[in-house]
Amino acid sequence: MRIHLFTRMAAIIVFSLVLAACGGTAGGPSAAELAATQQSLEATQQALNAQPKPTSQPAPTSEPTAEPPTAEPPADTEVPVVEAQPYFTEEFDEAPANWTYELINGDDVDFDLYAEGGKLIFDIQGENIWSYLTYDSYTYTDVRVDARAENLGNNNNNVSLICRYNDRGWYEFNVANNGLYTILRYERSTGNFATLYSGGVANLKTGKATNDYTIVCQGERLTLGVNGTEIRTIKDSLYDEGLIGVSVSSFDGIPVLVEFDYVSISTP
Repeated sequence: MRIHLFTRMAAIIVFSLVLAACGGTAGGPSAAELAATQQSLEATQQALNAQPKPTSQPAPTSEPTAEPPTAEPPADTEVPVVEAQPYFTEEFDEAPANWTYELINGDDVDFDLYAEGGKLIFDIQGENIWSYLTYDSYTYTDVRVDARAENLGNNNNNVSLICRYNDRGWYEFNVANNGLYTILRYERSTGNFATLYSGGVANLKTGKATNDYTIVCQGERLTLGVNGTEIRTIKDSLYDEGLIGVSVSSFDGIPVLVEFDYVSISTP
């Protein structure tokens, strides 16, 4: 507004000066009137000049948004490292560390493996599913494996213990819930199981019951035991070292539900 007012006053002054120079026009203001007008204009101009000039202000900006306080990082704490042991008893109070499962037959959509209530549970809802769980932290030559397992599902299944599991194959000791057993050698190159021995377990508790299983792999001697009794010892020397593990398999009867209370690894 100040710029527009100053422009309008300048125009009036110029017009008045022109009239004064020309001596006025007929019927125009007298010299005394022009002089009074001139004094009034000069007073107005002086008043305008006396007003303080505006200072330049930065363009308004939005108020800065306060950033939330940054949480202090927690103090460094040392997490205790649980060292893997070669010989111990796994009681499955939680999901076991350093164990890996492998499904060599069937669809894993019909298979679930989990730890719950101090049990390792093989829950199989499909036929002909062969599932394996191996302890990966140590490779053993001579070793003993003990396990206690309870059958809660169909009677047509295998509970198995594994030794010398490696990239070429493994030894597998199967005990079916119907009382039969087989000692097998699996060869990865052919994908075949070779039967080394088979027979019956007289002291097996069939049906929905709990049994103790033992294997000993020592040198070329491979031994199966059930409920504290040695069932069979055979000899085979193809594999001399590898991992240990457990397995549960279904056949043409489902569901299969087997719970392991513990798996113990020890020297022979």
